[in-house]
Amino acid sequence: MNHVNQLNRAALGALPTASRPRVDPAGLRTRVVHFGIGAFHRAHQAFYTENAAAHSGEPWGIAAVAPRSTATVDALRAQDCLYSVTERRDEGAAPRVVGALTGAYALGRDGAAVDTLLTDPEVTVVTLTITEKGYRAAGPDTVVGRLAAGLAARMRSGAAPVSVVSCDNMADNGAVLRTAVQDAVRAAGGRDRDQVLDLLDRQVAFPATVVDRIVPATAPGDLTATATALGVHDALPVSGEPYRQWVLEDRFTAPRPPWELDGALLVPVVAPYQLTKLRLLNGSHSALAFLGIAAGRATVADAMADGWGERLVRSLCAEVAPTLPDGGPDPGRYADDLVTRFRNPAMRHLLRQIASDGSLKITERWLPALRALRERGTATPVLELALAGWAHLTRDHDIPDPARDALTACWHTGADDKAAVRALLTTVGAPDLAGDSGLVTAVVRRLPALRAGHVDI
Repeated sequence: MNHVNQLNRAALGALPTASRPRVDPAGLRTRVVHFGIGAFHRAHQAFYTENAAAHSGEPWGIAAVAPRSTATVDALRAQDCLYSVTERRDEGAAPRVVGALTGAYALGRDGAAVDTLLTDPEVTVVTLTITEKGYRAAGPDTVVGRLAAGLAARMRSGAAPVSVVSCDNMADNGAVLRTAVQDAVRAAGGRDRDQVLDLLDRQVAFPATVVDRIVPATAPGDLTATATALGVHDALPVSGEPYRQWVLEDRFTAPRPPWELDGALLVPVVAPYQLTKLRLLNGSHSALAFLGIAAGRATVADAMADGWGERLVRSLCAEVAPTLPDGGPDPGRYADDLVTRFRNPAMRHLLRQIASDGSLKITERWLPALRALRERGTATPVLELALAGWAHLTRDHDIPDPARDALTACWHTGADDKAAVRALLTTVGAPDLAGDSGLVTAVVRRLPALRAGHVDI
């Protein structure tokens, strides 16, 4: 493909006006470093940041760092770090090119450049989308290890304060990240370790956040449709639903993009929003994924087209709502929004994508609520069904999961279904639930129907 047919800065003038970036990419400065260069960041935080820069006239640019994928970095560099975002609506929508990225780096290959960025006083915000498992990885070549080393060097150099913002789907994500960074600094040692830790406490904020936008995996047809709409080839198009949300704890130690100008919420306490999103949206998503795969469905919209899909979402939200704190969205209206969003026929959010890393996701999305409800003596039929869907999937499917081998082994001991379910729960760190005979029996009772492809709710 020759140069004129490739998305890059030279091609911007030929794009439809509505598809051009909201800012002049050449006028931005690198003031944000982001770890995790995947589709979600490009359709969410980068989208908000470009809009905030456009609304305010401030030159907020993002240096994006890929933990592993050099291919994505190289593809972005070939396009001058431009890419497009398409909002998927029933009536269709044109892609819009986003120009928020000022650079793309691979953590391993470009480590020295990343270290320099982390100590640059002009960089005042670091954001992360590295998935739940990224916070459990230790060592100097991991995101957390490199971030901790960079922040320690920043503190030693006397550079400006900085805010580090986790944008991953975890309860108390800011506190989780702070602990991971502190642990990495302690593990690195050094005679000034205690002084560095004290400076981190005073100079670095770790605000909690809630991020929300459904961003399905890019399919081959998306490349063709985007090229047709833009008139140039974009190797890295992303798409998302029209809905998007960003809730941030209003606790920053340094300047930040004015994301609220694009609708982000700055609140004193994030937990009610965080738990609502984690337990209702993410919890429903996981349940739809595991059960939908059992029923032979491919996408969220496919599962919602079945009679059980809407019942599952509404019933799960109603069952889990009593575990949510006051001060967040109304659970009933939130469930209404979820049904509308999940039904969107323009979205092709693959159930396999949502079901990946299930052993990590259910420990965050389902198990705390399940424990709280069972401790109160409250019935939990929907969570039991969801657990059965997950258990069924661990036996016969090849969905990616860091604990896949251990989970599969739970079924290969020659024991009965009850023993397998107890072993599965123990494997994901829930021996207390494994010891709940009523729960285990209820989960096992659901398995025959799922093996026959039926979801009964």
